[in-house]
Amino acid sequence: MISAPSQSRSGPHPIFLWLFSSIGKKTVVALSGIVLVLFVTGHLLGNFTIYLGKDWLNWYAEHLQSLGPMLWVIRLFMLATVGAHIFFTMLLWKENQAARPKKYIASDPVGTSVFARTMRLSGLIVLGFILFHLAHFTVRIVDPAFQHMDTMLDGHEVHDCYRMVVTGFSNVPVSILYIVGLFLLMMHLSHGIGSLFQTLGLTNRRIHPLIETVTRAYAWLLYIGYISIPISVLTGIVK
Repeated sequence: MISAPSQSRSGPHPIFLWLFSSIGKKTVVALSGIVLVLFVTGHLLGNFTIYLGKDWLNWYAEHLQSLGPMLWVIRLFMLATVGAHIFFTMLLWKENQAARPKKYIASDPVGTSVFARTMRLSGLIVLGFILFHLAHFTVRIVDPAFQHMDTMLDGHEVHDCYRMVVTGFSNVPVSILYIVGLFLLMMHLSHGIGSLFQTLGLTNRRIHPLIETVTRAYAWLLYIGYISIPISVLTGIVK
């Protein structure tokens, strides 16, 4: 007796199915959010070396440049993380919209604040702000003069990051753009960090108000820390 040939399994891979399931999308949003919050925190700590003086900030910048191609791998990874965060957030939003009547009022305590209502818009604007920041201080195409700012550090020539930052933030419209862009980032983080705890099942109705307060305070601290740099330049504290 000749048996019929077995048919090979076809269809999407189980990992792909999980990734685009509701729990998979939420997991991607949560994990990418954690990575981004850690990066924003670490980046601020590095930027604070500007208050220690010119050589400290230039040493920090030169240390990053010494990573060579790995630095761009990190940058591209972070951009991909931002892209994945926004993409899967939009998928979740569409999923929620399709599952709810138009006039349905969410009972989720996280989703009722102004921060929650502006998540999608602020996220897209923050992405544009990040791209401008990369073009401004990383690729240095917004002001071509940044390409030719060099100084001596420990006996060898390096890019003068300190002078570049001071020159960049001495431009009032540019500083205002950063202050506004960082405010939108703060709004995004104010809701987003708290949502991470909810997505990962680390909160409940009893402790949610405390977590919400702490995460919003943390977002405001990040905002104050970041905008202190352009404000210090504009006011002559850093020059």
